[in-house]
Amino acid sequence: MGRIAAWFQERLPIDGAQLREMTNEPVPGHLKRWWFCLGGTPAYLFVVQVVTGVLLSFYYQPSPDTAYQSVHYITHEASFGWYVRSMHQWSATFMVAAVVLHQMRVFFTGAYRKPREINWIVGMFLLLCTVMLGFTGYSLVYEQLSYWGATVGANIADSVPWIGAGLKTMLLGGESYNQYTLSRFFVLHAAVLPALMVVLIIVHIAIVRIQGVTEYEFDEQKASGDKETFSFFPDHLYTELIIGLALMIVLSALATLVPATLGPQADPLTTPEVIKPEWYFYVAFRWLKLFTGTAAVLSMGLIVFAMFLWPFIDKLLRRITRIPTISVWIGIVAVGVLIALTIWEAAVAH
Repeated sequence: MGRIAAWFQERLPIDGAQLREMTNEPVPGHLKRWWFCLGGTPAYLFVVQVVTGVLLSFYYQPSPDTAYQSVHYITHEASFGWYVRSMHQWSATFMVAAVVLHQMRVFFTGAYRKPREINWIVGMFLLLCTVMLGFTGYSLVYEQLSYWGATVGANIADSVPWIGAGLKTMLLGGESYNQYTLSRFFVLHAAVLPALMVVLIIVHIAIVRIQGVTEYEFDEQKASGDKETFSFFPDHLYTELIIGLALMIVLSALATLVPATLGPQADPLTTPEVIKPEWYFYVAFRWLKLFTGTAAVLSMGLIVFAMFLWPFIDKLLRRITRIPTISVWIGIVAVGVLIALTIWEAAVAH
């Protein structure tokens, strides 16, 4: 082993002690509380998505003539295909939830404020990519509900003034769902969006590494006057590994007890009475039912745009109102509305 280590040391003259010192900086003590370090959870789930997605792509065929049959083969005939597909589906659900919770934690703790505005914007792009991964993945199954869900999504894009028609054509590969649509969804889901997410994650982590983690002081720390820290390796790394192991157990249990199902094959000639989206689109669907198409799309776009610029809006609101916690109260109201709309849509018979 010594000779092997010397061989690598000669060709890669990296000092192990210096490397450990560079990567093992003290981690703020508040990260021992799991809700403050949710960023690693969606990253782990993204890895699960990539691994299971690669396995599924060995059998999946993105064509209207073969997509449903290939998913049926994965679910009912391929060895452990049901388990891999179920892991992929459940990890996608958990990933959306984890990204939303992480973004909420950053919002309510004000960790988006100067000098971290850029990282907030990067995080918003990651959230949008995560949701788009869910949408495109749901559409690939070519079930009746996923087919019409994709059609509704394209029609929503068509409602955007000026660029809507182009967005719909780019998404579907034509004016309506056709033989090129599934291949476009597949390329977006399996190549474009994952590659974009990898780049964004690298940028996100690099900015955190450059700026450092936002530090918070709690009452017990203020009383003692000490800044609690602990080592990244092995303490924080072990914590992340334990969380990953716990997630794997939960995902495996859900994949086994509540496996992914397969509804009826898509029928372009039969429109279902109620179109059921994934749970994270319930808010958007309820919003569309409350307002007319263009008004709903523009208002949703305005809300998303405001979220991207929230670090600057927050600064302006605090200056005008002189209320330091104004964003917290706005956030509480917004979360309440989101939960109410989600429950409202979930209560509708699907």
